Parts: sequence; structure tokens; C-alpha cells
Amino acid sequence: MRWEPAPVVNGKVHMRAVRYVAINVFRESVRDRVPYNLVLFAVLLIASSYLLGQLTAGQDVKIIKDLGLAATSIFGLFIAVFIGIGLVSKEVERRSIYALLSKPVSRAQFIAGKYAGLVLTLAVNVAVMTLALYAVLGYMSWTESAQFKAGWETPAVDPALMKALLLIFVELMLVTAIAVFFSTFSSPILSAAMTFGLYVAGHFNADLRNFDKVVESRTAATLARAVYHVLPDFAAFDVKTQVVHGLHVPATYLATTIGYGVAYIAALLLAATFIFSRRDFK
Repeated sequence: MRWEPAPVVNGKVHMRAVRYVAINVFRESVRDRVPYNLVLFAVLLIASSYLLGQLTAGQDVKIIKDLGLAATSIFGLFIAVFIGIGLVSKEVERRSIYALLSKPVSRAQFIAGKYAGLVLTLAVNVAVMTLALYAVLGYMSWTESAQFKAGWETPAVDPALMKALLLIFVELMLVTAIAVFFSTFSSPILSAAMTFGLYVAGHFNADLRNFDKVVESRTAATLARAVYHVLPDFAAFDVKTQVVHGLHVPATYLATTIGYGVAYIAALLLAATFIFSRRDFK
């Protein structure tokens, strides 16, 4: 089956096709129980953090915030990976890829629509976990005495938490883009393994920047520095510690980090579109 790109009359037609694919992806995700089970488990973990906080003296708010943000990040990671790796494989297995590609939808629109639908699903799940975290913190702020609250470094219902949650969401968008990229040319299991591998490597890639201080080989140091610039810097999105302890996170840092994430996502989606456009489905 040779692919002939569908003609695009104007921007409205292009966006209509992307919206059509995105809505179908979102509807399919709604019927899938895996994200719901993960979100439910995350919400239960966030709720149970209140009980853990009661076991510590004066550290209860910090524990709830730490566990809540960590649960949102970890379970969001699993959701992003598991909904992103089946981009092509599910369509091929069900043979629905042929029906989709027979419609006036280009492969670029198909990738963009799939990614938009996945991000919409991710946004809903992260929103649920965010509401659960603020509900627990709100309950604690409402039930504790003013004297007890005086010992808190930051208020329980702290708007600054949204800074950490925003960067977590952008980080998960980047993870989803990586999963989508790998799914265009590999199996779901391999896509998941490579996505998780990049995620872990991206959190420790700062060590590659100073690799020349560890090894004497100039070639190895140069190669490590090149890998450092190519790998996604996931550590930059982690401001949970600063937010929990009331440290200021500048708006310029948020803007720069979000811009970096958006640029990396755009590059991944362009690469995914290029690879997907060269695949021949028979």
C-alpha cells in the first residue's frame, strides 16, 4: 500500500483532521481501564499520605506534598508510556490503520492528532491527581489549629505547587512524545523499554557534562558531552524539593524550561512524522 499524502486545502481542514484523530484517541483512552486504575491508585496513595503525615511531628504538610507530587509524577509516567507506545501497533493489529489512512488524513495529521489525543488524556488524569492532592491539603488546612499551622514553612494549600505540577505535566508531555516517536518504528515492549531508559538517563545526564573530570580519554569526554546535549534533560523539570520547602522558582526558569520541553517535543514529532511517512503498510 503506497501512501499518497492527502491534499490540504487550508489550515481549517488540517486542524479538523487533527481534531478528528485526537477525539477518537481520547474516546478510546476513556474506554481503556489502565489509566483509570493507575489514577485511582495514585489518588489512594495521595489520600493515604495524610495518615503518614500524622505520624510525624510538624512534617505532615511536607510529607503530603512530597508524596502527592511524587505520585503524580510516577503514575503520570506510567500513563504517558503505556498510552503512547501503542500508537501504530494497536491500529495495525486491529487493521484500522488502513481505514484511517484511506480517509483524507495525512500522516502528519495522523501523528499530530494521535499526540494531541494522548496529551488530552494525560491532562485529564493529571488534573484528577492534582485535585486529589489539593483536596487532602485543603482538608488538613481546615482541620488543624492556627497554632499548629504557624510551624509550617509554607501554607498547606500553596499556589506554588502549581509550578511543580506544571513542569511535571510538560515533562510527561515530553515522555509521551518519546513514546510516540519510538512507536512509529518498534514494537510496544521495545518502545516502552527505550522510553523508560531515556527517562532514567535524562535524570542523570548531568554527570555526562562533567565526564572529563572522571576519565582521562578526551574522546570519551567529547562523546559524553555530545550525548549530554542530545539526551532530554528531565532533571530540569524537577522542582518538587524547592516548592515543598518554600524556595522561590523564578518565572523565567519556568518559561525557559517549558520552552525547552516544547522545542524537544516538536523535534520528536517531526522525526516521528518523517519515519512514519516512509513506512509502507501492506
